[in-house]
Amino acid sequence: MKNSIKKGLGFGLTSGIITTLGLMIGLYASTNSSKIILGGIIIIAIADALSDSLGMHISEEANSANSKEQIWEATLSTFLFKFIFALIFIIPILLLNLQTAIIVSIILGIFLITIFSYYIAKSNKDSPIKAIIEHLFITVIVIITTYFIGKFINSIFGI
Repeated sequence: MKNSIKKGLGFGLTSGIITTLGLMIGLYASTNSSKIILGGIIIIAIADALSDSLGMHISEEANSANSKEQIWEATLSTFLFKFIFALIFIIPILLLNLQTAIIVSIILGIFLITIFSYYIAKSNKDSPIKAIIEHLFITVIVIITTYFIGKFINSIFGI
């Protein structure tokens, strides 16, 4: 896999999963509404994918060693992967009751982060266990933090 596409995949997958899970958990804790969560996922899949792909584009432009082709590969792959990995969380929301969908989404997110962390660690000849623990720790912190932020928002605004 080309390095520029690997960058887009790595950034898009991790950011797409963690950002979307954070949004979902926060909205679930504050609203308990499938419709609001679905709307949030769709909005973040588009807005955040565009934002992050522009960020990747500018970051890659700052590295003068990159060709125009590499810059655009990283930009477009970031958008595509971020968009796809955000939108996959729509499926459990549409097919399951909300509480079950949230649990399935957390499991799916943790599974995907684990698989990608293993792949990256192995390709870099690093310890997969160390990489997986580090990445899952951050993921769990996001999940817990956004849950309590959602509960706090609900208690203040009564959404």
